[in-house]
Amino acid sequence: MKLEKVLVIGSGALKIGEAGEFDYSGTQALKALKEENILTILVNPNIATVQTSEKIADKIYSLPITPFFVEKIIKKEKPQGIFISFGGQTALNCGIELYNSGVFKKNNVKVLGTPISYIIKSEDRDIFRQMLINRGINIAKSIAVNSVSEAIDASNEIVFPLIIRSAYALGGLGSGLAKNVYELKKISSVALSYSSQILIEESLKGWKEIEYEVVRDIYDNCITVCNMENIDPIGIHTGDSIVVAPSQTLNNIEYNKLRFIAIKIARYFNIIGECNVQFALSNNSYKYNVIEINARLSRSSALASKATGYPLAFIAAKLALGYGLHELKNTVTKLTSAFFEPALDYIVCKIPRWDLNKFYGVSTKIGSSMKSVGELMSIGGSFEEAFQKGLRMLDLGLYGFINPFKNKKNIKSVIKILKSPKYNRIEVIEDALENGLSVDNITSITNINPWFISRLENLFKTKKKIKYYYNLNHIPYELLYKSKKKGFSD
Repeated sequence: MKLEKVLVIGSGALKIGEAGEFDYSGTQALKALKEENILTILVNPNIATVQTSEKIADKIYSLPITPFFVEKIIKKEKPQGIFISFGGQTALNCGIELYNSGVFKKNNVKVLGTPISYIIKSEDRDIFRQMLINRGINIAKSIAVNSVSEAIDASNEIVFPLIIRSAYALGGLGSGLAKNVYELKKISSVALSYSSQILIEESLKGWKEIEYEVVRDIYDNCITVCNMENIDPIGIHTGDSIVVAPSQTLNNIEYNKLRFIAIKIARYFNIIGECNVQFALSNNSYKYNVIEINARLSRSSALASKATGYPLAFIAAKLALGYGLHELKNTVTKLTSAFFEPALDYIVCKIPRWDLNKFYGVSTKIGSSMKSVGELMSIGGSFEEAFQKGLRMLDLGLYGFINPFKNKKNIKSVIKILKSPKYNRIEVIEDALENGLSVDNITSITNINPWFISRLENLFKTKKKIKYYYNLNHIPYELLYKSKKKGFSD
């Protein structure tokens, strides 16, 4: 069927957990459709976005992204196809509701890209778990429940501590770690206010969190565009974690094993376009568990796209229209095929930005529910360089990892903060090094991989060497050269 008109459900309002990254995805999808001379209809109530700018979409409806309004637009515009995977969880949930109520079938609207039946399976925590188990893929022990009483019953089968997670929710809304029945009741009540289904899951707190961005076409061609590693361990939401691409602490066996499984999952869920697969990986063995799959463009997809120069959203939109990877060019490089996996000879860091002082009474502790309001990306020839660049770009008055003018914390308060991390935990790691804590000590408290802590220790040691000199002109050339390569500013 030749598509003449396609409706795109946009990114909607900017809010914690769902922000500008989905504006980017939607904009790229609209450009891909325009290139095919397809009339584009956009529904997005947020006028402060790129996708609502002039000449991006042919027609814009500034209406709330709800089934009621989107159904009215469908009846009026009569599009042949619809994109529901480019506007974040809000767009996806709206699309699922419209599908379940029969609106798409009644109006002959085709959901483009990954079949919606598989999207629903990936979003339903219980079905998702059973599908992976049937394929012999490891996933944490969990039970899907629909009430607080069922959650308490589930805790008799899975040992505390437990992770509580909501289905069909973004940014870890309502999720949390319960160490006892009282906390389980409290967190479950909150989680059920966001979703009718919640997952009671064994805790993997302290494991590494690894992500893969997988692209697949209708011919079953698959590539992994990028893999990423969270510096913070499982237990801290990936939106609040510092992320590095490519991964730095995986060996060849771990990297290829998880890559193989990510592609296997993409094929099993019949992904057409792009998906994000998240893993928990043990620090002491090759044991892994799948956390989830996002059968849509995600927060990590935007990072991977900009980190690698591979236009994920644009390519995903083309694949949803029926193209194969071998038929598409990478629109960024202009030379390579879309079937070409990017290889990075640089390091990319994603660092979150918080403004918790604007929210009175909000805890500064971070965990499984996202609290950051934005993020930045920095690039460097080494982890240290990219990391320090990123910290300076946060616009918080930081000089990088090393900040000579702040007050030193005592060892007791340092250990307390590291055990129960806050948004400023990276600054506290410097205090820990200043107080004489070793790499192994800090690793055992934070569960951050010792590779990352040792790199921060290198920055700390370099700072101590620089402190011996009164000004820039007195620093020996070799030390200055090494310092600049490690990301120290003037």
